[in-house]
Amino acid sequence: MAMTLAEASRYAPTPLAQGIMETFVIESPLLDRLPLMPIAGNAYAYNMEQTLPGVAFRGVNEAYIESTGTIVQATEKLSILGGDADVDKFLEQTTPSDLGSLRANQARMKVKSSSYKFQDTFINGDVAVDSKAFDGLKKRIAGSQVIDTATNGMGPVAGGHDFFDALDALMAAVDGGADALYTNAAIRARILSAGRRLGGAETIREDSTGKRVATWHGVPVLDIGTRADGTPIIPQTETQGSSSAASSIYAVKFGQDESDGGTTGITNGGVQVYDLGEIDSKPVYRTRIEFYVGLASFGPKASARLRGVLNS
Repeated sequence: MAMTLAEASRYAPTPLAQGIMETFVIESPLLDRLPLMPIAGNAYAYNMEQTLPGVAFRGVNEAYIESTGTIVQATEKLSILGGDADVDKFLEQTTPSDLGSLRANQARMKVKSSSYKFQDTFINGDVAVDSKAFDGLKKRIAGSQVIDTATNGMGPVAGGHDFFDALDALMAAVDGGADALYTNAAIRARILSAGRRLGGAETIREDSTGKRVATWHGVPVLDIGTRADGTPIIPQTETQGSSSAASSIYAVKFGQDESDGGTTGITNGGVQVYDLGEIDSKPVYRTRIEFYVGLASFGPKASARLRGVLNS
């Protein structure tokens, strides 16, 4: 059964592992809510509906015309995300206790960096660029699941009702309704501003993760954040018609497994944390964090993308 890291942290084998998982939940607007389905092995093969079979009414003594649906077999592989954090024994021993443990601080920073990397890959991942990673939503979403705000783009404030009509179309494109909307900080702020101007579109509430978030029609509007170097994961530099200052909003439906046609993380072992102690090659304490993780889109309408979103 799929569970989020917040749920999985209750079953962590050690306090260190529990603390690391809880830090992922605190740091990430994605890993705090993405279900992770456990799998065996290093890949998961499944069948995905492509076209449904035809049906019809028939008269007495008439035969049906045979019609068979189309099923496509897909495979999602696991990637290995993580790193080592070393702290010199001297620094750990001589750091004043009121400043906290350097090892704990380094582990927290490693989690933060891992969160940024996962979030970036969730949107922009492309195995043609990095074969060790996985394909993200930008590469997966195609066809009618990509919606344009306007020929040359449109912003939430300037577009007003027309923009929110496009936002509603984005949410409607996700089968069963979206569970989250992801964009950058600037566009999120514009959506809230436009909502206030139109009257009551902005609602702040505590969602299922316990965090207070802004929502549109009850769906959290979330900033996917930045990379470790501070650049936005969803940049304001996309091209839409004559504009080269556009961005995107991604609508995502989360799922538990292939039966509900959603977007689901896959993992073997979840977040794994190792206190390797002092290593032989140098006098440092080493903590290793590894995450065998991938992404599966179990339906053609598991997510959708709204392009051409201007900061206006």
